[in-house]
Amino acid sequence: MTPDPRAALLNAALATATRGWPVIPLRPGDKRPAGHAEGDCPRTGRCSDGHVKPEQRATLDSELIRACWGHRSYNVGLATGPAGLLVVDLDTLKAKDEEGTPNGVTSFEALCERAGQAVPTTYRVRTASGGHHLYFTAPGGVRLPSSKGKLAKKIDTRAWGGYVVAAGSTVGGQTYQVTDPVPVAPLPGWLLAALTPPRPARRNVPVATSSSRAGRYADTALTNETTAIATTAEGGRDEALLRGARALGRFIAWGDLPRHVVEQALQEAGESAGLPPGQCRSTIRSALNWSITNNPHRRVTA
Repeated sequence: MTPDPRAALLNAALATATRGWPVIPLRPGDKRPAGHAEGDCPRTGRCSDGHVKPEQRATLDSELIRACWGHRSYNVGLATGPAGLLVVDLDTLKAKDEEGTPNGVTSFEALCERAGQAVPTTYRVRTASGGHHLYFTAPGGVRLPSSKGKLAKKIDTRAWGGYVVAAGSTVGGQTYQVTDPVPVAPLPGWLLAALTPPRPARRNVPVATSSSRAGRYADTALTNETTAIATTAEGGRDEALLRGARALGRFIAWGDLPRHVVEQALQEAGESAGLPPGQCRSTIRSALNWSITNNPHRRVTA
């Protein structure tokens, strides 16, 4: 009798969650998240308030995990940001790569040598393609975004806004396996310095002025909301951006503010707070769409 792969993948999901690392289901035998992509979001059900990203769906709830992986043999995704992790992805060479291109392991060893540091000893997973995932605990007070090629070619990182395929998952008939089952090491200082994005300079937020009472109220709301977002401390910035965009979307629906002005003001405020540009755009778009849909008419007060 052929063993049911669901049992092994369920155990892998539960083992990952037990470590305090939230998990998401990935398509069977694949790296992509299960469910619909943002571009195909129906904006109904759990997405009625805007598209729920894989990172937001990640869970530690054993009952939800059992129900999900008991239904189908999903691969296991690990949401690195909520897990408090930064994973360095050392990729292998592809057929299209130029001759002489170093692979991720070689490039990372060179980076360590230039930094005068040994290759860190930490929890390591061998990927299905033969690459390596090096796990590090992310430092407190810093919300590091995921990156692609920032450190060097064939080296990506997964932190906030990303995920990795967890050990026990299988892609292309090859299983992700733990090769160094040692404790997860803190992110080295030299890597933190290399990965910390520069804080963008504060820019003036555009405001569409109006002579009408409703317009002046909208202008004030725009200034207050964007100022609050730009000055929000680490840990609450994305929530502040979401809340501010929902509050301002009604003024677009009511015709008091142009959408492009609101989007630009929110984008600059979010980036000033230190949020990645792509994350800002996604949050703003979803929140404004929700607000405009739910505020189609101006409220009339007696």
